[in-house]
Amino acid sequence: MKIKFFAIASIAFLVAVEIRASAQLPPEALRALWKAQWITSPSAPLRDSVVLHFRKLLEIPEAPEHFVVHVSADAQFILWVNQQEIGRGPARSDLAHWRYETYDLAKVLHAGRNEISATVWNFGVVPLAQITDRTGFVLEGDTASEAVANTDSTWEVEDEKGIHTLPTPADLDRWYYVAEPAERIDGSVFDWSWNNATSSHGKWQKPVLIGEASLRGAALQNNNWQLMPDPLPPMQMELTPAGRVVRATGIQSSADFPGSPLEIPAHSKASLLLDQSHLITAYPELTVTGGAQSTVRLTYAEALFDSYGQKGNRNEIAGKNIIGIVDEFLPDGAQGRRFTPLVWRTWRYLQLDITTADQPLRIDNLRYWFTAFPFEERAHFSSNDPSLTPIWEIGWRTARLDAHDTYMDTPYYERMQYIGDTRIQALISYAVASDDRLARQAIQAFNDSRVPDGLTRSRYPSSVTQMIPTFSLLWVGMLHDFWMYRGDDEFVRAQIPGTRTVMDWFLDKQRPDGLMGNIIWWPFVDWGTDFAFGMPPQDADGGSSPITLQYIEALRYAAELESNFGDPVRAQRYREADSRAVAGVRKLCWNDSYGLLADTPAQKHYSQHANILGVWLDVIPAEKQKDVLTKILSASDGGFAASGSVPEMTKATYYFRFYLARAVDHAGLGDRYLDLLKPWRDMVARGLTTWAEQPEPTRSDAHAWSAHPNFDFLTIVAGIRPKTPGFSSVTIEPHLGGLKNVVSVVPTPKGSIEASFRSDPAGVDAEIALPPNVTGGLVWKGQTMVLHAGRQHVQLP
Repeated sequence: MKIKFFAIASIAFLVAVEIRASAQLPPEALRALWKAQWITSPSAPLRDSVVLHFRKLLEIPEAPEHFVVHVSADAQFILWVNQQEIGRGPARSDLAHWRYETYDLAKVLHAGRNEISATVWNFGVVPLAQITDRTGFVLEGDTASEAVANTDSTWEVEDEKGIHTLPTPADLDRWYYVAEPAERIDGSVFDWSWNNATSSHGKWQKPVLIGEASLRGAALQNNNWQLMPDPLPPMQMELTPAGRVVRATGIQSSADFPGSPLEIPAHSKASLLLDQSHLITAYPELTVTGGAQSTVRLTYAEALFDSYGQKGNRNEIAGKNIIGIVDEFLPDGAQGRRFTPLVWRTWRYLQLDITTADQPLRIDNLRYWFTAFPFEERAHFSSNDPSLTPIWEIGWRTARLDAHDTYMDTPYYERMQYIGDTRIQALISYAVASDDRLARQAIQAFNDSRVPDGLTRSRYPSSVTQMIPTFSLLWVGMLHDFWMYRGDDEFVRAQIPGTRTVMDWFLDKQRPDGLMGNIIWWPFVDWGTDFAFGMPPQDADGGSSPITLQYIEALRYAAELESNFGDPVRAQRYREADSRAVAGVRKLCWNDSYGLLADTPAQKHYSQHANILGVWLDVIPAEKQKDVLTKILSASDGGFAASGSVPEMTKATYYFRFYLARAVDHAGLGDRYLDLLKPWRDMVARGLTTWAEQPEPTRSDAHAWSAHPNFDFLTIVAGIRPKTPGFSSVTIEPHLGGLKNVVSVVPTPKGSIEASFRSDPAGVDAEIALPPNVTGGLVWKGQTMVLHAGRQHVQLP
């Protein structure tokens, strides 16, 4: 009793202190403290998997002109007003930067009684991309006139007993499946009218109050969520027809499905395999009637597998089976029951497996709601080579499906924002969509992820810390990319302190001979076949040339950023470290016999990676660069013949060929770029509709780090790139290779740049259009011609 009394007295004391403190706060500080309370269920687990419904009934004398509310939840919510879906959120972040969404509800409110409701769920320890404190919900009216909607003790909450998560199939677990879990919806238990107070028969309770909500920076905090407005737009939601049935068993006729209903008799089993024809990220929506005690299983897969576990040609289904995440729906026998999982799924192939009991089941409809970040394809690239068209289309589809409220490595298996992937994805977003909203989120998130050692985490947000020190170096490059392609000096300047802690960590690891010392954690570079778990070899005390070269790249970008925004003394320190590193690589890793860089001073292992970076960064002298690239490409690409012996070497996979393209362009071999596209042509021939993570056998069929040809077509083939930050001036240096004509458009912060090239016997006719107040140069065969704003024709020899 004494302990209980002491606890109550302590709470009362703290509340009293907080009330007195609040009374003494200035008005601006009080505005950071919301009136709304975070609320939760009194009976549900707060840190385990749970689904809750919340509702509030309010009387409004007349329809308002505006009714603005701010909404958040841990972990996710769907907001409804008068049975109409309003929005979903919040965008993923961490507890120190927890997002809230803002909606104007005026259009769905009416005079009289209104119902605001929300479904909130938290899957506990999964998915890994979701950071969580505990399950909760908050809604704050923007002004006093909307305060009647604030979450407090007048709301009600219901524990949804009809939705549960399912374990991940073992076949997926071994491929590191850490995305959202499968769901089971039991229609006989689910409260189908939960968001209609006149008909809901659920067990509604008063919520538990878990403290007033507060904005980030507030003087007082009652919980761990520091709220910030979500800078991102709502995700695209677009109704999409279901695919076609390509295989069916246990059904007499399925030819018209899903265009017309399908009847499954009682006491029977049926299976339908639908092919969407391309990968999609979407919410499936299945509507059924009858079928009490039936089971409907929906299995989602990027591709089918043969008896050897191989995917093969993605278009072929004969002799193949589906393996994937599985949702289950248990109908209750009523009419028009609509099943949609809480989270979106990824698939090309969707299989319905149905087992009925005493009652037949009618599938009334199956349709999909496509969802992704609302990028618009504003760039254009076309040529006389029709084989480049699917490469462009597949690349943009891959970029779209790997972008939601964060960039994602794979929309199927992980859904996590990794720096190595995101750098390339952001560049595609700049070049094709002229949209930097998701990139800003990513750059800031990685800055926010830094650990006390100074490095960024490799992926963020994530509930499990993973450190890839080399990705911290790429984050510095990603910031420089943003500066060049988007400008915005203030945003860049705000990130500079973060780059310093990253660079200091590596400066401390640089050996006296200039090479990088031994790197702890996971110094991933690429999934090369003989890179151990993606790591290039290091000697006992380090000395990796690929890692040192990535360090050199970051030093140069960091020095340029410091020179323009920060500390010139620090910039000079970076340049001196750069010089030592270059000298060390040249002295200790260059092999005269092969004319190549080795991966360590021991010179026992070689890779394309070291030599790609060595060329791109001019660590390998200019006069040797074409020969080096020819040698390393002779080991992997047709049409390149080495003049001497070439050692066995680790080959760059799809991801690192992004840096290969930069090196080829830098060395004056840009006209050979199109010869490097065989891996992508091979994927097209194998029926992939998005680009794979790595060469076969690949886990993921959708990895946007492989989508860089979209960026390359615009910046290397058409040759359009910023000369100065933010495209205030431009360089256009086309590399047409064997193409006879190219038409391109690149959207920029200053307006769209158009460049078309048409070959004829007299040379190349170029037509260039620059936005107002943008100037630049057209580079052709070593000569630079001045470009002015507006449209101009140039005849190139």
